[in-house]
Amino acid sequence: MKKREVTFILVALILGAVAGGLIGDIIGTFLPEGAAKTVFTKSIEVGFDTIKMDFYALSFIFGLTLKINFMSVLVLLLVIIYFRWWYL
Repeated sequence: MKKREVTFILVALILGAVAGGLIGDIIGTFLPEGAAKTVFTKSIEVGFDTIKMDFYALSFIFGLTLKINFMSVLVLLLVIIYFRWWYL
C-alpha cells in the first residue's frame, strides 16, 4: 500500500467514527425512552483528562477523549467492509 492510500483509509475511518457518533446522538434524541434509546445514546469515553502546563507567558492544554457509541462502531465496520471490498 502506498502512503497516500493509508492516509486516505485513516481519514475515512476517523470521519466515519465522527459521523457515526453524530448520527447516533441525533437518532437517540428523537427516540422515546426505552431500550432503543439506550442503545443509541449510551457511549463509552476512552482517553485522558486535560493536562495543563502553565508557563509564565504561555499556557498549553492537552487532552484526548474518544466517545464511542453504537453507531460509530457500526459505521466504522461499514467503512472497513467497504475498503476490504474495493481496495484489498
